[in-house]
Amino acid sequence: MKKRTLILSSLMIALLCNHQSIGQADKPPYKSPVPKYTFSKTLEEQEKELKSNPLLQRFADSRKRQSTDRYRPSYHFVSPESTLNDPNGLSYWKGNWHLFYQAYPPEDTRQHWGHAISKDLIHWRDLPYAIYPSPERAVFSGSALVEDDRVIAMYHGTEVGNMVAVSDDPLLLNWEKVTGQAVIPIRSKTGFPLPYSVFDPSIWKKDGVYYSLSAGRSPVGPGGRQVPISALFRSKDLANWEYMHEFVEGDRFSLIGDDYACPYFWPIGDRYIMPFYSHMSGGQYLLGDYDKKRDKFVVTHGGKFNFGPSNPSGVHAPSATPDGKGGVIVIFNMNPGKPTGEWNQIMTLPRRLTLVGDSDLRQEPAGDVESLRYDRQEVKPMTLPANKEVVLKNIKGDAMELNLEIDPKDAPMLELNVLRSANKEEYTRIMFMKERGMGGGRDYRVGQIAPLRTDPTPPKPVPPKTRESLITIESSYASLHPDVNPRGPETASFTLEKEEKLKLRVFIDKSVVEVFVNGKQALAVRVYPSRTDAVGVSLRSQGRDSELKLLEAWQMKSIYEAPANQAKR
Repeated sequence: MKKRTLILSSLMIALLCNHQSIGQADKPPYKSPVPKYTFSKTLEEQEKELKSNPLLQRFADSRKRQSTDRYRPSYHFVSPESTLNDPNGLSYWKGNWHLFYQAYPPEDTRQHWGHAISKDLIHWRDLPYAIYPSPERAVFSGSALVEDDRVIAMYHGTEVGNMVAVSDDPLLLNWEKVTGQAVIPIRSKTGFPLPYSVFDPSIWKKDGVYYSLSAGRSPVGPGGRQVPISALFRSKDLANWEYMHEFVEGDRFSLIGDDYACPYFWPIGDRYIMPFYSHMSGGQYLLGDYDKKRDKFVVTHGGKFNFGPSNPSGVHAPSATPDGKGGVIVIFNMNPGKPTGEWNQIMTLPRRLTLVGDSDLRQEPAGDVESLRYDRQEVKPMTLPANKEVVLKNIKGDAMELNLEIDPKDAPMLELNVLRSANKEEYTRIMFMKERGMGGGRDYRVGQIAPLRTDPTPPKPVPPKTRESLITIESSYASLHPDVNPRGPETASFTLEKEEKLKLRVFIDKSVVEVFVNGKQALAVRVYPSRTDAVGVSLRSQGRDSELKLLEAWQMKSIYEAPANQAKR
């Protein structure tokens, strides 16, 4: 009894000390009580120091302790301790991909930048926290710019403004904040209102000059309603920034009420893309041309990364970086749909974005995800009879990859059920609806109504556009848990050309389902089956027969147990 009393007393003292340190840290200058370490400058020395680093030992113990949680993904990145939020500063430096993210250390649950590295974008290795708060209250979202001799991180420091930090060591373990203060303050020095918002920034370089976007929105829309804005700044030295003007021009794709949070601005093909997050309607992108003379982003196309609100269980904010081959690598965090203890949000698989033509954005899994596969199963080609569910008895699992090719023929809908219990009490439904999306609209240039023309040459007819097809993840029956918040059907459109087969890559990982469609579209949701037998897979062809051409299935290894693939970029 005496021993128990002493233990309880020690715990109370620790909690009181912890509470006191957090309380003090939550006031200016906001110094974090989280242990912080300075590392040597060579890779050999850094690796030696990391072997005995107390934070990394703490992370390893936490991962081991939480590994038995049935909903904690095994091959999607999850914070080693506590929860996470937006991915930040995705970049490639000295042989490693670097993923930063908003982390919440248990002894100080304000945002710090967490840090992980990977050789292949799939197997992630935890590193100590990278950027700590002070003078900012919390380290919010931002991006990274890789130069020949250093990496520059630009991010939002709450209550002070946008910050810049730099690092040049092999593993980006040591960071120094430029000026030690906000380089774009949140408050005007003159006392007059600022003509721009100061929030999540991005950074790039043109002709020896640094440029940065600052996210926001402003009541300059119809009827004084809020619309997204993006303030452009420039600097020669990272310390002194000049406001220029609104950067985005001609955006008719985002909605009234959206904002351009977490923006990234990178070349893709011979054009430019700006992935961002709207706190109203979720992850999106704008596509267009960079007018470098006027320093304007002239938008011509736009699209979505999630299809509905980001909460619950949806895709959230992006982090993006060029892949060095004309494409862009992007990763997102995902929101929960059920309380899950100390951990919460997760990361999607990285995606590689490429451009076909001037507006056709393609999305495919990035990195060596194939290295996780084992225990391959195959279903032989077969006819899927109309209106009959075909249960695939040998295809089961809650950490799997499925690769399918189906000829839908004239079937109006195909259905793939995953995480299906034996009697279908629970299942997550993936639906393909052929040519049930938007059509091409009317071309008024050649119809009965046409604009006045002084040129007598008739315009060339525009070929009819193939009507879009739809892909949906529907999770209404995914769980019987009373504390799960089902998400509305996540429905995206894409074009399936005539004679083109439907190709699906489906990634199932405990509490997340991601679907890639013909390399053209991607969507993801969080799900939480309650039954232990909710691991089955079935197919169904609605209305008419269709043909299964290929179905492969693999079980997937944990990224924290499988050896990291050492392939180069």
